[in-house]
Amino acid sequence: MSKVKLNIVGLSSGQSNGSYTLILGEEPGKRKLPIIIGSFEAQAIAIEIEKIVPFRPMTHDLFLNFARTFGVNIVEVEIYNLVDGVFHAKLICEVDGETREIDARTSDSIALAVRFKCPIYTHEHIMAEAAMIFTEDMTEDDMMEMDEFDNQPRESSEIERMSDEELEQKLTEALQVEDYQRAAILRDQLNKRK
Repeated sequence: MSKVKLNIVGLSSGQSNGSYTLILGEEPGKRKLPIIIGSFEAQAIAIEIEKIVPFRPMTHDLFLNFARTFGVNIVEVEIYNLVDGVFHAKLICEVDGETREIDARTSDSIALAVRFKCPIYTHEHIMAEAAMIFTEDMTEDDMMEMDEFDNQPRESSEIERMSDEELEQKLTEALQVEDYQRAAILRDQLNKRK
């Protein structure tokens, strides 16, 4: 499988409460991989990128300190799968000369990657399925309106035809399976109706 190296190129607040869009860019290349993450993980990533020192260690800082204390080093983060709009990641760790893999949420993995200063990778098939090419004049609204399957702007979708009750039910289901990308789209549709 062909691996693609990614860098963090942007982090912005989403259109729905508590969601943020983390944009990873391929190196080298023009494709961007947008990932919807929660506010806590977005804050954890932003704090480390901006080199802000919190008063007390945050959870990801605690993990870093714990790992260093016991000789564990994260050498790579790998976004290895995309299932029903949910990205799956793992931490590639070294301890006592052995390599170990730990399954983790993508947002937590990236928050740790910035702390361990390790590279982030994905696979070509994930980029082919979920990446987009952003132009200079695209806004976050444009990005959120892109269809997750064919990267084309939505004309009319099933979501727009749902009742408020159906949207609320689908939103609850999306949150239960941690499909934050779909949840953000559903929440945005509900907010448009208010």
